[in-house]
Amino acid sequence: MARMLGKRLKGRPVRRYALFISLAGLFAILLLQTSPRLRAMIDPARTVAADQLASSARPGLWAQITGKAARDERIRELESEVRELTRYRSVAISMAARLEAYEDMLNIMGEPPVRGVTARITTETNGPFREAILVNAGSLQGVEDGAYAENEGGLVGRVVQLGERSARVLLVTDFNSRVPVMGEASGMRAILFGDRDDLGTLTDLPERGSFILGERVLTSGEGGIFPRGIVVGEVVERSGDLRVAFGMTRGRGGFVRLMPSMKIPTPEELPTEIEAVDAEEEGETGAAEEGEAAAADPGAL
Repeated sequence: MARMLGKRLKGRPVRRYALFISLAGLFAILLLQTSPRLRAMIDPARTVAADQLASSARPGLWAQITGKAARDERIRELESEVRELTRYRSVAISMAARLEAYEDMLNIMGEPPVRGVTARITTETNGPFREAILVNAGSLQGVEDGAYAENEGGLVGRVVQLGERSARVLLVTDFNSRVPVMGEASGMRAILFGDRDDLGTLTDLPERGSFILGERVLTSGEGGIFPRGIVVGEVVERSGDLRVAFGMTRGRGGFVRLMPSMKIPTPEELPTEIEAVDAEEEGETGAAEEGEAAAADPGAL
């Protein structure tokens, strides 16, 4: 019993000393944070320690030689891009569901589904047009006269010569090409044609308003050749003028998709109910007049 009591008495001073030392350490830390002189003395040592930790986190020479550092940096960039795209995907899904609900409420008739033909670019020609390509698909593969071509970058052109197994496509970069376009953000309408510097020129611009630098240029659907909403390019500035950088140049994959031109069927010429009733009444009136004439002149029979 006496031994246990002695151990307890010996242990209490040690605990007290530890408590006092802890309080003194906390007080010293507070002084370092509040005293400018002490902070000036400690900051160099703190800076050296931080530099050592940062240098240890940097990729080593062997990692730079083998390319591991570049791969790790690329992986971090791709992970950041995936997180950003995931956020945009959720927003796009929400907007698509909302748009579908609005279309159902307004009973909007959408564009009819179309099926295109994917063709390979066989050669580039210098025939009657400066900018044209030849593709290995024609009428036998289902390509229609006046179809338009597009790739992953945007609108490529339209079919100007159609054969059974091939077709010639006039590119939008040609001077003879005329594409009705509109600005995606500004809504401005214009006619686009190609030029020698591989940039599009906008003409027939309205007197008021202008395209916005950097906005996308889409087909407006006017004229019935191209449907509305196909990406054509992006508005850029060259020598103080607004030009269009074609999106098709970013999709040089060697393939194009030939889509049928936008054709809205004309209404069937069927007689309406009122026209049918009028025709029936006219027939009955004509028959009655013939009967009266026959009764008045029996010799006519």
